Amino acid sequence: MEIMTDERSTIQYERVQLKDKPYYQISKRVLDVIGSLLGFLILSWLFILVAVLIKVEDPKGPIFFKQTRVGKDGKEFYMFKFRSMITNAEDLLGELLKYNEVSGAMFKMKNDPRITKVGKVIRKTSIDELPQLWNVLKGDMSLVGPRPPLPREVKEYTNYDKQRLLVVPGCTGPWQVSERNSVGFAEMVEMDLEYIQKRSLIIDLKIISKTTLVLFGSKNAS
Repeated sequence: MEIMTDERSTIQYERVQLKDKPYYQISKRVLDVIGSLLGFLILSWLFILVAVLIKVEDPKGPIFFKQTRVGKDGKEFYMFKFRSMITNAEDLLGELLKYNEVSGAMFKMKNDPRITKVGKVIRKTSIDELPQLWNVLKGDMSLVGPRPPLPREVKEYTNYDKQRLLVVPGCTGPWQVSERNSVGFAEMVEMDLEYIQKRSLIIDLKIISKTTLVLFGSKNAS
């Protein structure tokens, strides 16, 4: 394997080697399309309910929130969510960065004051992430893969960290079904790179199954 150096240290790392079998990419895309279409069909009532609740709490605000994220090979795209924060949440981020509760190129704040009442519920239950099924259907994202980072986060990435961008990002992944509240950026990168190295249809199905089990559990999504 090729050896590379982390720009922030003198530690030597092995570069990830993609070893996808020929049928994997095809079967993964088929799974994404079928899964996203079934998701829209089965959860259409939930989409309507959440949209109504968001509008009742804040009639002037939008139902959906779109945010620029970085996908495969550094390509940027708009990722969609149900809006769970006040409309000027992005403008207030700079004031809250000092309260970041995780290390590395991520921002996490357990009691983020920007979150709305409806937002607290849909974030805890992962419902805010459901509109990303549209991103999956479009091909910007996959059901399973590394979470797509923000452009400002990627600017802080080392060459080693950027290996997360070798594959299509996902709605869920190994980090999402782990003890996410206690996992920092470095640990997340290691989990993602291990997934990229070993990924297969069986592993994807296992992660999807675990995701359904934690869907209504505690969550601190990105």
